[in-house]
Amino acid sequence: MNTTKDLAAKLNELLEKNYDSEKGFQNAADDVKNPRLKEFFQAKAKERYDFGHELKTEIKNLGESPDKGTSVAGDAHRAWMDLKSAFSSDNEEAILEEAVRGEKTAVEDYNKIIEENGFAPSTANLLIKQRNAIERTFKQVKDLEDAFD
Repeated sequence: MNTTKDLAAKLNELLEKNYDSEKGFQNAADDVKNPRLKEFFQAKAKERYDFGHELKTEIKNLGESPDKGTSVAGDAHRAWMDLKSAFSSDNEEAILEEAVRGEKTAVEDYNKIIEENGFAPSTANLLIKQRNAIERTFKQVKDLEDAFD
């Protein structure tokens, strides 16, 4: 059985991943020249910022403290993305490839935590709503990547 601390820890995992995604999308927006892609990535960074605030509220409702920073793995992924885009002649396609990979991982992370039992229905619904939005982003990024091929 999951304790409140266990549930908060799971939500904090997702919060940290949303920090990573927000920062990754913002970096992508900064790195691309295409105005349509820049706007898309900025909107996704804002969406993840909002997801983070929703998760923080849920964590606080459990009586726990939200984490405050990005993960080491997320920092490494962004560094790889920056390095790859710096050496790539097709900067935007390389960034889209990394965004696809990141979104696929995010969906998997959400699915794993959604499968956990013990969340209040309102929290479970929030996680499903966020996961569904990430799935839509995954499909959009995949379509954008295909358009750049």
